[in-house]
This record gives sequence, structure tokens and C-alpha cells, in this order.
Amino acid sequence: MRIIASDFDGTLNYGGIDETKTNALNLWREKGNLFVVVTGRGGADFLNIYKSKSFPCDYILANNGAIIMDTQGKILRDKRCEGSVAVPFITELFNYGCLWACVHMDLDYFYVYKDEAEAKKNNAYTLSHIPEIPFITQINTALNDFDEAKSVTAHINETFGNVLNPLQNGRCIDIVSKGMDKAQGIYMLIETVNARYDEVITVGDNLNDEHMIKEFRSYAMANGVDYIKEIADDITESITELILKELCGKMHKK
Repeated sequence: MRIIASDFDGTLNYGGIDETKTNALNLWREKGNLFVVVTGRGGADFLNIYKSKSFPCDYILANNGAIIMDTQGKILRDKRCEGSVAVPFITELFNYGCLWACVHMDLDYFYVYKDEAEAKKNNAYTLSHIPEIPFITQINTALNDFDEAKSVTAHINETFGNVLNPLQNGRCIDIVSKGMDKAQGIYMLIETVNARYDEVITVGDNLNDEHMIKEFRSYAMANGVDYIKEIADDITESITELILKELCGKMHKK
């Protein structure tokens, strides 16, 4: 058994999921292998995407691997952070220029806006009316551009790095608990399905894929950011091409 652990946006979903890609995924799984998605998206959000696109898949690692679930939405494993950090952390995000934050608690989530009018418009909360947060699996936010997101990511590391791990993804930032990232989510999956480290193949396109690309045998998408292409073992144009390479044993080091 081998496992392809694939990012979603810009990777599996790059160019859409057509019949050719679906056939390749089916072929991979028919050979006794697993296909899993590892995404920075929230679990509830991604389940809706999965139901609408209905592609072959065995497991979903959402919130950058912080939750592992089956395709019916059953949570198998998760990695949490204490909820008490949420309010001071979001306060700091707002002080640093962020206008909103999305708080994820496994499959539950809600938005918090800095501006009361925006909160009302979006049926969301403000910090003064935030509900109780028992635990966090991820907090998302976004800035105006890549450089602003990079600056805020560094600031989070300096001020909250003892409890949180910010993962930049373009102009967005996904914040998970300390020590959590896509690679650690895959390790949790390995334990869950009783697989081996050398059975895992990862593929991604952006900065929040860095840890899994470095940790396991890996492909970068040709459309991905330069850094991910530099650190990956190989480059692929699509999931279809990757699967055909793997089934034919043609993967090579760059």
C-alpha cells in the first residue's frame, strides 16, 4: 500500500477535477493504494467541496492536518490548542492589521470581525461578543498581499510561537497549535491506518505545504511557488501525471 497525500487548492483542483483525473485516482486506489487530501481549508468547508465534486478519496486531513476525518465527516484524530488563547490572539491580529479571523473547532467554526458594522453585515461576531471557545484546531486570517502576510506570520512566531504555529499560504495565514503542520498530520494518519513512512508521497504548490514536502518523498506542482519547486524531489504538471509516473515507476530526482 502506498499513500498519495495531496494538497487541494492549486494541486488536486488545479484546472478542475475532470474525468481523466478521476480515472487516474480510481486506478491508483484499485491497485490497493490510498489517496488523501491534506488541505488548509476547514473541515466543514472541505466536506461541502468534496460532496459537490465527488472525487475518489480515502481520508481528508483538514486544517493543515490538525483534523483527520473520513469522507463522511467522522473525526478520527485531531490536534487542539486551548481555547483561552483565542481572544488575546485575535486581538493581536486586529492590532496588526487583520480585519477578520475564522475560528475552527473541528467541524464547527465562526467568524470574528474587527469592525462591528462588518460583523453585522456578515452575521459574525466582534471581540466584545465572541462566544465561548473550548478549543481551537485552526484560526485563519488574510492580509492585503504576500508581504503583509509574511510580516504578520513573523510577528505571530515572535509573540505566540510558544503555543501557536502560523503557516503562510500566499496572502492568507493558517494558524494551528505549536508543532502542528501538514507533515505532522500525515504522521497521525500513518499511525491511524498502520502505514509506513516510506509509503507516503506528498504533492503541493504553496508555502503551507513546505513541511510535508520536506519530510516525505515529494512532488511540487509546476504551477507552484518557486521555493516549493526547489525543495521537492520532483515536479509534476498534474495529479494524473504523478499517478502515472508512480504506477510506472518513473519518478526521478531532479
